[in-house]
Amino acid sequence: MTQFLPVRLLRSFFALLIGLSFSQLALAQDPEFTQFYAAPIYTNPAMAGTGECGGRVVLNYRNQWPSLPGTFRTFAGSFDQHIDNLGGGIGIMAVRDVAGDGLLTTTAFSGIYSYQINVNKKFTIRAGLQATYMQRQIDFNKLRFSDQIVERRGFILPTQEQLPNNQVSYPNFSTGFVGYTKNFFVGLAAHNITEPNQSFFNNTEDGTTLPRRFTLHGGVVLPLSKTRRGQTPDMTLSPNLLVMYQQRFLQINFGFYVNKGPLVTGLWFRQTAPNADALMLLLGVRYNKFKFGYSYDITVS
Repeated sequence: MTQFLPVRLLRSFFALLIGLSFSQLALAQDPEFTQFYAAPIYTNPAMAGTGECGGRVVLNYRNQWPSLPGTFRTFAGSFDQHIDNLGGGIGIMAVRDVAGDGLLTTTAFSGIYSYQINVNKKFTIRAGLQATYMQRQIDFNKLRFSDQIVERRGFILPTQEQLPNNQVSYPNFSTGFVGYTKNFFVGLAAHNITEPNQSFFNNTEDGTTLPRRFTLHGGVVLPLSKTRRGQTPDMTLSPNLLVMYQQRFLQINFGFYVNKGPLVTGLWFRQTAPNADALMLLLGVRYNKFKFGYSYDITVS
């Protein structure tokens, strides 16, 4: 399709699609990252402070459908650390989601606290709470309306449409818990607990609130190489599962990571009911405390 349609027409088409998402029937969803464990406190606020040692800095970037103009890009950055005097971990996070070549942007700043409960020497539980300030903004200069059209000359007239405010701000809250040992973990998170109203028209009808998102996730770490007692195995296999539900959207991710020395690889499958969605490939490296990975989705739907 992109080989035959002009870029300007494609941009107008995507602007129209995104503009339609502001109607009363729009069903909003949160942005997500394919490698959700590469964004731990975004996946579950209870993960704050679960880094191996010291503070943890995480940077994420997602570019969805990069071959098409004006699609979706998401940026996220976070810092979290366990603090003994607070009995748990703290974290801060910033997320920016850009849709439609800057037509619609969502910015969020979060503060997170997780309380740690040491059940025994091997098993630990954390309960987390997240408070977020969110702002959505729309650039009406990038929208086009029928009353702007002059035959054979295009969009040249100012629109007479009654436009709402170009931004809306609101608080948001999330919570979660995670239980883990050295080689096993399971967690449950609930985001958008208060289902905040995000309409530019101050509309409270169905479809203008940010629906609750529930995430169930877990995994194990299995050694694939022999080691002496107390040593970390050089090669491990880590099967993982994530189930996410938001309004009528259900997604299941399952797959595994393989760690061999400094190399990390992974293969995942994503099912978005009722259709198969994508295979997800990961290649990464680890060096001391640094980790870097690249993930690519192969669409099979």
